[in-house]
Amino acid sequence: MLTYALVAGVLFGLYFSLVGIGLNLVFGVMRIVNLAHGDTLMLGAFIALGVVALFGIDPLFAVPLAFVIFVLAGLLLYWVLVPRLQGSANPEMLSIILFFGLSQVVEAITTIFAGTSERSIQSRLLGTVFTTIKVRWFGGKPGAAGPIHIMGQGFPAPWVIAAATSLIAIALVYLYLYRTRLGTLTRAVMSRRDEALATGIDVDRVSAAAFGIGLGLAAVAGVFAPFMFGSVTPAFGADATVTSFAIVVLGSLGNPLGTALGGIVYGVCYMLVQTYLSSWADLLPYVLLILILLLRPSGLLGRRVRVA
Repeated sequence: MLTYALVAGVLFGLYFSLVGIGLNLVFGVMRIVNLAHGDTLMLGAFIALGVVALFGIDPLFAVPLAFVIFVLAGLLLYWVLVPRLQGSANPEMLSIILFFGLSQVVEAITTIFAGTSERSIQSRLLGTVFTTIKVRWFGGKPGAAGPIHIMGQGFPAPWVIAAATSLIAIALVYLYLYRTRLGTLTRAVMSRRDEALATGIDVDRVSAAAFGIGLGLAAVAGVFAPFMFGSVTPAFGADATVTSFAIVVLGSLGNPLGTALGGIVYGVCYMLVQTYLSSWADLLPYVLLILILLLRPSGLLGRRVRVA
């Protein structure tokens, strides 16, 4: 049982890394606390539900669709809201108020149109991909759609595919930050925004790109939420926001790649609690937030940032 919890924790941890990395990217570049981050995940999940309901196609096709939609929405939202926030005397506090209000509006509108009932989806394509992986890489029998076995333990296909997708997304974020010119400019803004302005960097353009990418990554994570958690409701966003902050603070505020470490630690803790103390699982993000803030406020990677 311990082996199952640890391996499942790593799979969930990679997924949780994707859940939090967009939030940390936005905070690292702009020092904006996006309390509507979880609602982006929720909307990503509902895009997957809508793709199935309206077009009858597999929900996995919602992954690129959700990413593109929310990158564009993020660019628009940035130019409408963020420059005004950055020009205020206390952008961090104002962003908390503004995005909390935005979160409430998004949840209310989604509830009006989608209701409050839990919704879940199935993916035939996911089963096909999984079966192919199982046959080619793990020696399974053709047509066998059972769980994949890792270290003698069986795990559902969605967990494995979501973990693999998250790993690819994290790798792409790394390439973006460290192998592209825009990424170099992004890291310069993350390090010293005022100095980046003084050297002639178009901080608004860099920040808008980071904001759009952050929302796009959150929406992709949202597409997999019904598979990872069984179902979603419009209220899912609030819990997802708390979880995201726990992951980000655990890794290190302002360090997007530190979120990968925070996500894996959170995932292992999550599965251990689910396995041995399932009634306490809902308290985990709050307990981890309190512990990390008391014992190591700068996060596991130790990077200190200005948060007020």
